[in-house]
Amino acid sequence: MTKLQTNPLPHAEEPAQQASRSTRATAKRAPPNKGLVLLGRFGAAHGVRGEVRLQSFTAEPAAISTYGPLVDASGARRLVIASLRPLSKNMFVARVEGVGDRSQAEKLAGLTLYLPRAALPAPDDDEFYLADLEGLQAETLQGAALGRVVAVRNFGAGDILEIQPLEGETMLLPFTKAFVPVVDIAGGRVVVAPPAEADEPDVIPGRPKA
Repeated sequence: MTKLQTNPLPHAEEPAQQASRSTRATAKRAPPNKGLVLLGRFGAAHGVRGEVRLQSFTAEPAAISTYGPLVDASGARRLVIASLRPLSKNMFVARVEGVGDRSQAEKLAGLTLYLPRAALPAPDDDEFYLADLEGLQAETLQGAALGRVVAVRNFGAGDILEIQPLEGETMLLPFTKAFVPVVDIAGGRVVVAPPAEADEPDVIPGRPKA
């Protein structure tokens, strides 16, 4: 799903075509607490009044301040974004409640911000949170085990599932209905149609370059 962030939720991207599925924003890396979804990350302190740079991973970047109190990766520390000023599309200067000077803001650098998964709104039909896709078992149209979804990538042309097969290198499949006709979150699986079985070309084998 890609629409996340506020209204729906964090990190969303416009569906590329009718055949494309959409994904909502979620963690680039899974936090220690699997019940959390990554929304953003603090950067360097900004100025001397306690402001700090903030990168948002939500679909509507500014929506990161509308979810209420966020937490750190442990889930123990609560942080409230009091205000935002835009720097670029997904970068902001943020003011955080309780942070009043530069030294306090500097301690936030690198801190990642999460929201409990249960606090996210339910996705729309055919929309999926990235965090819900990662870890799903992948199987073929015939029901044979293929591997596991280890990541959801996006290099600018739409979401791509990275699947680690039972052996060998990972494969990348466009997250479209042609290649991924079934997404069963409750059942913990996706059904995928490898290149020879899909009606579209261009499956990308191998690991993505960093």
